[in-house]
Formats: sequence, structure tokens, C-alpha cells
Amino acid sequence: MSNFLVSLSHEPASAAWGASSKLSFVEGGAVLHLPDASLHLRQIQQSTRKIASLGIQNIEFLGRWDAEQQWAFVTSYCGAGFQGNITWCKNSDENDLSTRFAAMQFTRQLVNETPEELSPVSLATEAAAWIKSLSPEHVTTTMVTGEELLKAGWHGIYEVGRGSSRPPVLLELDYNPTGNPDAVVDFALVGKGITFDSGGYSIKSSEGMLDMKCDMGGAATVTGALGLAIMQGLKKRTKLFLCCAENLISDHAYKLGDIITYKNGVTVEIVNTDAEGRLVLADGLMAATASGARKIIDAATLTGAAVMAVGKEFNAIFSLDEEFQASFLSSAQKVHEPHWRLPLMTWHQDQCASPFADTANSRAVKGGGGGGASNAAGFLSRFVGNDGRGWVHIDLAAAYNRNGTDIMPNGATAIGIRTIADQLIG
Repeated sequence: MSNFLVSLSHEPASAAWGASSKLSFVEGGAVLHLPDASLHLRQIQQSTRKIASLGIQNIEFLGRWDAEQQWAFVTSYCGAGFQGNITWCKNSDENDLSTRFAAMQFTRQLVNETPEELSPVSLATEAAAWIKSLSPEHVTTTMVTGEELLKAGWHGIYEVGRGSSRPPVLLELDYNPTGNPDAVVDFALVGKGITFDSGGYSIKSSEGMLDMKCDMGGAATVTGALGLAIMQGLKKRTKLFLCCAENLISDHAYKLGDIITYKNGVTVEIVNTDAEGRLVLADGLMAATASGARKIIDAATLTGAAVMAVGKEFNAIFSLDEEFQASFLSSAQKVHEPHWRLPLMTWHQDQCASPFADTANSRAVKGGGGGGASNAAGFLSRFVGNDGRGWVHIDLAAAYNRNGTDIMPNGATAIGIRTIADQLIG
């Protein structure tokens, strides 16, 4: 099948298409009309979605596109089920674009898998196998699974996942290109890997549960970011912690009123079994802290409150470290990924009070009440060391779109992998 040729023009479309049209078609392809030589990434994405609606598979860039313009097109074009080929411009860094594409497609395809295909163990296994394939001599992995989690003290992951017949797991992956087993860990990445979220006994509506296969988007995002950084030449020791479980209802599932005692001694009353992401991330953040990592980044599809605050075009960012947060947002701006800061103060730790434990895992009101995303981040901050310095939390509001938008295809987006990779390498 021949390629569909797409080119850029700074001339207006012909009168037949309408003088204000941003897109026209020619034999064998299409032309995107930009007013000048600026990037105009959103306009490119909007035109891309119109081309994508035609069902064309093989795309070839023709003429003078820069790398970011091609990337904007591809991120908007390649939705769930895309099986075509992309041919990059000859005047661009084809290797870098191909590397980005491989990481994006891995991330998206992992999130888009059905929950039946992707159990907690298979999520951890697929993530570890992909990273190891990129640098086998520098990667070691360990998995703590099922009842072993209790013995190791990882009570959050165990409690959330014990209602499923498919066991929960904590994956620890060590990428150490230094050759020194005592080398400092520069970064630790922590990902929420809830392969399906029914809400537990705080059960979701059918509509709210429909796309909960995407609730492992944090695990996919940090894995995709690490893989991208490795392919781009990462030289720093980095650890990856994936907190994987299915949140299901059974006679063995955790319940409202239960109290979890974490490894650091913090006690947590369960007031909402649908606020499970923060419970598994707490274990991952403690493991990351124990690794001695200089910096920790966690990513999770954590709260609906973040979506309400920033919409589905941005990820929300939280940190108690102003310098690290500013650096992270600078990386996001550099790679054109939309992230936005939301408030986090130390007093957010105390916004989910419990009369029976140090804290509850949420507020016992619909949606967790006002400031829910900040309160969730405050909960997480109890489980990182150094008073939160060197830690950034990403609430992945922009991780997934069921039906697509005017700029994004259906399914997973992988927004965040380039920003995190830039932090790892920078």
C-alpha cells in the first residue's frame, strides 16, 4: 500500500477549500496550511485528527517539517489499533523520532490492553522484559508477589490486591549502567499499576468502571519514560518500582473500616476502597526512599479531582520541592507536554482525618471533597523521606481518552514520558 503524503504550507488553501481552511487534499495526500513558520502544534494536531478519521494507515512526511511538528502529528494520529508505518522527513533526526515513537507505542499499547490480558503479574513481567531488552547487561529485577508482600511489609499493595485471585506484585527494576553495584541511585520512578479498578466495595458505576483498564497508566508511563531515556543514552543509575494489583470485590477483599499499618508505622483507616491508588503508591514511595535515590518521581491516574481541575489535556503536578518542581515543569515546556502545577503544602497531610488511625485514605464524602487531588498528594507525602525534597508527584489527568478529542486519538496518550525522560537525562 502506498504512503499517504502530508506536507506543510505557509500559503492559504485554495478558494475551493475555503480561504480560512487549515487543511486541503491533493492527489495522494494532504496539505496542512500554517500561517507562518512557527510551530503551531495544536493546529497541526487538529488537522491531523481530520486526516485520521479517513482510516489511512501509512503516513509519509514530505517537505520541511521540524521534529516537533512531526511529533505533534504522530501523537495525534496513532490511536488504539494503529498498525501502519511512519516515514519521517529526511531533513530531521529520524533516529530520535523513531526512538520516541517506540516508547510512545509501548506505553500506549500497554495501557490499551484489556484487563483480562493484563494481570498484575503480567504487567510487571511485560514492563521488565521491555526494559531488559533495551539494555540486558545493565538491568536486574525482583518481584515480590502475593503473600510474600505481607512478609516483606508491603501491606498497601497486598491489601488492595488480595480480593483478586490474580496476585498483586511489587516490581523493583534496577538499571545500573555504571558497572558499580554501590553506585548512587540518581532517580527512582514509581508507578501505580492497578490493572483494573472496580472501586472495590466502594464500587464504581458501570460508566465509571468502563475504562478502568487505564488505571495502570502510571506504571506504563514511568516504564515508557525509562525505556525512552535508555534508548537516548541514559548513563545514570535509575530504579523503577511498579505497584501492581487488581482492585476487585470478593470475600477476601479489603473493606471500609479496615486499618493498614505501613512499614514506616503510619496507620491508615480505609474510608473509601476506591481511593486505592494512594495505598499502593505508599509502598512504592517507601521502597524508592529506602533505595537512597536522590530524586523520586511517581505517576498515577490517581484522582478525578485532578481531571476536574485541569481537564484531560494536562497532567497535574505536585511537589514540596520548589526547585525540583520548577525543573520538571521546564522539561515539560521544553518537550511540549502539557503539565500544570496544583497546590501542595505539608498541612495537606492532615486533610483526611481519622478517629481510629493516623489518617484516613480519603474523606468520606463523594469524590473525596474539595481539594481532593491535593489531599491525595498530601497523603503520599507521608511516605517520602527528606521532608518531600527531591520528590514530584504526577496525577495523570491526560493519560487516556475513550473516544479521542479534537487533538488526541482514542485510548492512551503517553503524555509524560518525554518530560520524565528529559529529567532522567538532564
